[in-house]
Amino acid sequence: MIEAAGALFRCLQLASSMLLIGGCVFLAIAEPKGSASGHTWPTRLKQTFPWLAVTLLFGLLGLLATTTAQATGVPENAWNPQAWLDFLQKTRIGLIWTLRAAGALAVLVIVLYVWISPPAQWRYVVCASVAALPLVLSSLASHSAAEEQAVLATVAYALHLITASVWFGGLPGVILVASLPGTAAGPPEERIRAGEVLNRFSALALPTMIAIVVSGLVVANRMIDTNYAGLVATTYGWLLMAKLTLLAIILAIASRAKSVWVPSLRQSPDTAAAGGQKLRTWVRIEFVLAILLVIVATLLANAVPAKHDVIDNWPYPFRFSIDATWGDWLVRAIVLTGLVLLIIAGTTIVLGRKKQWGTTWRITVPTVLGILGLGATLYPISVQSYPETYQKTPVPFDSISIANGVELFTANCIPCHGPQAKGNGVLAKTLPKQPVDLLTEPHTAMHTAGDFFHWLTYGRFNGIMPAFGEKFSEEERWDLLNFLHANSRGYQSRIITPRILPEQPFMATPNFSYTAHDGSSGTLKDFRGKHGVLLVLFSWPESRVRLDQLHAAATLITGKNTVILAAPMTDLPPDELAAIVRELPFPVVTQGAREISSSYALFRRTLSIPDLFGEGTRPKHMEFLFDRFGYLRARWIPNGDGSGWTDMTLLTQQITQLNQEREILPPPGDHVH
Repeated sequence: MIEAAGALFRCLQLASSMLLIGGCVFLAIAEPKGSASGHTWPTRLKQTFPWLAVTLLFGLLGLLATTTAQATGVPENAWNPQAWLDFLQKTRIGLIWTLRAAGALAVLVIVLYVWISPPAQWRYVVCASVAALPLVLSSLASHSAAEEQAVLATVAYALHLITASVWFGGLPGVILVASLPGTAAGPPEERIRAGEVLNRFSALALPTMIAIVVSGLVVANRMIDTNYAGLVATTYGWLLMAKLTLLAIILAIASRAKSVWVPSLRQSPDTAAAGGQKLRTWVRIEFVLAILLVIVATLLANAVPAKHDVIDNWPYPFRFSIDATWGDWLVRAIVLTGLVLLIIAGTTIVLGRKKQWGTTWRITVPTVLGILGLGATLYPISVQSYPETYQKTPVPFDSISIANGVELFTANCIPCHGPQAKGNGVLAKTLPKQPVDLLTEPHTAMHTAGDFFHWLTYGRFNGIMPAFGEKFSEEERWDLLNFLHANSRGYQSRIITPRILPEQPFMATPNFSYTAHDGSSGTLKDFRGKHGVLLVLFSWPESRVRLDQLHAAATLITGKNTVILAAPMTDLPPDELAAIVRELPFPVVTQGAREISSSYALFRRTLSIPDLFGEGTRPKHMEFLFDRFGYLRARWIPNGDGSGWTDMTLLTQQITQLNQEREILPPPGDHVH
């Protein structure tokens, strides 16, 4: 009940704000100059303004009551002024509400002034500007304000609200003008005058609608991110599709009004009468659809964004994936053919109107071409999907999970897939279907994590790949999946060298947890936004010289906002480890080293040492340089890269260059997708 009441109040305050803004803008650009013409529609439109201002305040008050009840979890607090006061004083949302309420009071004062004052364009502009304040402030409490790069997202959302208000709030004025007795059947001068008023609004409506569509797409894309499956499998997606459908119908009506019905008012009386009647009817329909659109938009603004929603059960047997299909030249050819057919279909619509084809041809030809084009475009990029396809990974992509996955893979998968998951195990050639190469081929990028989870659970190819659903726990299956992703990324990392690629943070590596000899503990993720990290995986005594070198340069490196963190690649006796770390001025991992070594050994390959066959050879020493945003940017492996960072000048140059870079990508995700 509280949720339904909250939605109603949100809709009331949103609609009243939009109608006030749009009504003022309509009067500013369309009201006839002077009062000699005897027009009554401006007065009738202005009479609605005080009611709208009061409705705005009422909606905000109701929103405060319902939000307080929802935030505290106590329905009775909806009627408790003391609870309201606590909510206003102690929460950010409460502060935003206070600012919006102050703005709404200012709106009421300005509206009353405009209502009793003589018509003046500047008064309408001021009123529209003040009425926009509560709407703009509401964007500070939206989903956009909680996103990364919140300023850009919030500005786009606020622009979307304001431009939508100009269009939606102007529709009552259009209805009033179109409903005047002389608009359709009156004297020519009356019809021409009405046409001029509507033309002035139409001139603004086109760029406004473009701004609405563009800003709306920006906002929606940020709420969807890469989870476009959410369009057809989440509440947010369905509401967005409903909103876009309503908008498409409204755009069609507006286009017809601008190109046909409004110009008809300047033509013969019979044509003007027919056009005026259609204009009145369809603008009313457009306004009703616009009200539905505002309701849907209100629900959409309070729905869980698609990128944060969980699709536990994908309801369709297929999905569209360019990543999994675009490598086939035939797919590319068919898709491009389909796009050409769609372009031709759109061209025939314009051509049919221009050449005045018969109704049957104008409908049939574009429809047939459109169906053929959609089929040719979508069918080739469709792939099989499963209920788990878009299931989010509950197990983090970290060194503990990957190390467990390594052990599971070694114990169960090597005979078929080979020791490095290259599909070249000893049993591979005896199988009816060759195991896929999960190392050098981009299968983990082409398929979702949920796809792999389904295959691990139920098997594949009629039992050629066995089902592990009963043998492995759910967490173990996700561990194995994390290993496959880390293994694939490790192969991709062969292009990383001791020199960074400027402004190109592309490699996201596993997070890890550690406890060090000096009592410090944490995770790799803890350093994000604060420090760069030099991770040193060492062997003893092979790394003795290098550790001495890092010891000597530790002050220089840490002075450049970079933390040195060392981890042994093999288990060392406690007394030997104690002797190693005694003199070192940087942390040496004592707990978590095995998992770090196991997972980061997957990133051992270089262009000169691809290490693709057999069990693989783990280097004795590896170093990884992370930027302060969490991305692996450079790596040094002595037996593959030569002297590399033994030249401390080179290392410090790389660190300095990383410190000069701004944030380019958002932080790496904690889970694979």
